[in-house]
Amino acid sequence: MHAHESSGRSAMKIGIIGAGNIGGNLTRRLTALGHDVSVANSRGPETLRELAEETGATPVRAAEAAEGARVVVVTVPLKAVPDLPAGLLDGAAEDVAVIDTGNYYPQRDGRIAAIEDDGLTESRWTEQHLGHRVVKAFNGTYAQDILDRPRPVGDPDRLALPVAGDDEAAKRTVRELIDALGFDTVDVGTIADSWRQQPGAPVYGLRAGVAAVREALAQASPERPADFRA
Repeated sequence: MHAHESSGRSAMKIGIIGAGNIGGNLTRRLTALGHDVSVANSRGPETLRELAEETGATPVRAAEAAEGARVVVVTVPLKAVPDLPAGLLDGAAEDVAVIDTGNYYPQRDGRIAAIEDDGLTESRWTEQHLGHRVVKAFNGTYAQDILDRPRPVGDPDRLALPVAGDDEAAKRTVRELIDALGFDTVDVGTIADSWRQQPGAPVYGLRAGVAAVREALAQASPERPADFRA
């Protein structure tokens, strides 16, 4: 483990549910940082053999991904969230931080009235299905940047990621993890404020540092952009 001591952080058990572009690249980076990663997808552990061999992550069924985990990343299409196993987080660490990377794309997910008509933020909708508070992060991040764009603290080219959540301790855990991955963070506020980082908002997909990310968050409008309505 000597290679990982310089980060000054101890290894954590991390569960990743969803092995698409974001889930796969977080698996690659978090295993490289020395964390004990379990990864699941909708098709079953045998379909994750290559990723497991490449990274040393443990392929599991979704129901087992959070077992003992200190951090759980939920990175599935929004329409798949209600299909996740009930009690998914029951076996997780008591102080588990749950990262929601999801976005509502009506073209893919179908129309979700609670989001469109009732004005629920996407992450609040996800929280209600999971029965657990989440920290919204990585939803506007290019998956390839997770591999290609880490920079050390203080580097002028270091990108900043917006992070929202109601649980301050969980948010701190997530921000420290993102820092270790090589990115700055900007605190967006609560899940009620997280519309500021949803699709169509100025910060969504923005590759920039802290100052520009803050500015983009300040410019956001609570009105859902037409492109992201059914």
